[in-house]
Amino acid sequence: MSKLERCSFDGSNGNKLAADVGGPADGPPVLLLHGGGQTRHSWGNAQRELIDEGYRVVSLDARGHGESDWVAGGDYGLESQVADVAHVARALGRPALVGASMGGINAAIACGDDADLARALVLVDVTPRLEPEGIDLIERFMGANPDGFASIDAAADAVAAYYPGRSRPASSDGLRKNLRLRENGRWYWHWDPAMFNGGREAKVQAMRERMLAAVEKIRIPTLLVRGGQSDIVSMAGVEELRAYLPHLEFADIAGAGHMIAGDRNDAFNHTVASFLRRHAGAAA
Repeated sequence: MSKLERCSFDGSNGNKLAADVGGPADGPPVLLLHGGGQTRHSWGNAQRELIDEGYRVVSLDARGHGESDWVAGGDYGLESQVADVAHVARALGRPALVGASMGGINAAIACGDDADLARALVLVDVTPRLEPEGIDLIERFMGANPDGFASIDAAADAVAAYYPGRSRPASSDGLRKNLRLRENGRWYWHWDPAMFNGGREAKVQAMRERMLAAVEKIRIPTLLVRGGQSDIVSMAGVEELRAYLPHLEFADIAGAGHMIAGDRNDAFNHTVASFLRRHAGAAA
């Protein structure tokens, strides 16, 4: 099994960003950026497969997520998140960026702002157009249980209710990395609740406008991977993105929802690895 090293990177304003790093030091760099409410551990299998292909792979906790710093004053705005991505990408030296949902938004904007930031871009189930029903479902899940859970199994019950079509793992231990045990004996999700401050509609509209302005300036190879059953990205959203980004490559993963890497891990890994072999430098 590929060995991972725990390390940290500086964010754009001195905040510390936790990461797992693995693969040969001279391998082509790949930066994995998770979605909102997730942690770097959501990429577990994908990261290890890319490492085995010879890439130097960094899986990063976004600000306010996982083991990265919770930012004083609750600065989780779009521009600060984008600046964090750009800061880490420059430290790695033109990596391929693979971003899911929130991570994809931040990566796309960063690449539009700086043509030399990355060598390739993979967007995982995210476009400038996001379907409101899917956003509502995510926000209800993330806003539920503000008082935490009595046990990891109780958290697993909440996840199972959110993903009714997904087979429940035999053990709930895998959730441990996404939860924090506080002094009161209850388990809480590994993100700062201050991320939800402010109006959602204004945030979504600002993201859309910023992302559309950015993607039309992207010239690097770009792949959009959509979950065939996604409630976040519609085919109308795919076609809109293609109009702004004519060289876009597209893969639709049958049987997967918004959480593609978890729903159809093998198909997702194969799709991303194939794209990176062609566009992200020759791995061993």
